[in-house]
Amino acid sequence: MSLVYRPARAQDLATADALVVASINDLTTRHGFGLMATPSAPNFQLFSLRNDPDGLWIAEDGDDILGFVWSWVCGNVWFLAQLFVDPAQQGRGIGNELLKRSLEHARKSDVAHKALITFTFNRVSQGLYIRHGLFPKMPIYLFRAARERVMEGLREPPFGSIPIDDNAATMEKLAEIDSRAIGFTREKHHRYLLNDPAATGVLLCSGSDCVGYCYVSSSGHIGPLAVREADALGDAFASALKMAADRSCENISAFLPGTCESALSLAVSRGMRITFPMLLMASHGYGTWTRYLPRNPGFM
Repeated sequence: MSLVYRPARAQDLATADALVVASINDLTTRHGFGLMATPSAPNFQLFSLRNDPDGLWIAEDGDDILGFVWSWVCGNVWFLAQLFVDPAQQGRGIGNELLKRSLEHARKSDVAHKALITFTFNRVSQGLYIRHGLFPKMPIYLFRAARERVMEGLREPPFGSIPIDDNAATMEKLAEIDSRAIGFTREKHHRYLLNDPAATGVLLCSGSDCVGYCYVSSSGHIGPLAVREADALGDAFASALKMAADRSCENISAFLPGTCESALSLAVSRGMRITFPMLLMASHGYGTWTRYLPRNPGFM
């Protein structure tokens, strides 16, 4: 059979997720981090496929999926959520061919910026991205600690909270915060999270002023989190830590950009430790986050 590149279909996504998990674990094991990824329902991939199918492609040989790429667009930003090739098939140019198709998605969407989050130690992929105009911008660290450790001496949240709903006024607040924090709005992604039973989202308030928002998952993972002003990030993260600690989870975790010093300092003071290093890469003019904590490398 010959290698074929085609748009992904809904029935491909579970198999593609298994390929992604195997590829991640092969990479992280070879670099001494052990097994990091576990299979999960491809809910956000399916959401993206229904919303913008041009962003998802597979490489297949007969009935075998050998590679998968997934990108999404919001506002003026194209984001590469995943690009993975079966470890046994690497070196055949499959990743480059998939990336070309994904970048065509960006071109047709007429975006101003492109971005992605990748593994710090994945040198081959970084070289590929640089050739296509995406450059290293800042480190992003996955921090984690046992819930009991974070709870020790944790003060009351500095900010009040109001549950996020889907009314127009709330969406307007979220759009304003996102515009200031990451440079574009993403109403469709907030609506996706509102329909995720594992995620709890709140607006963060100082008195009557809405200063930001955060989401906390049932597993204790924090993100995305965004604030209007950079000097509110530390207190926003403290509020999110209290939200996470109040849940019946084993661990608390968050992805923290290297530019978010107040959140990094707070994480370390609460006993959280770096478990995994990642890297934001982006096109010229994008990629300094001082008001934003991403959810994960696929969602941003």
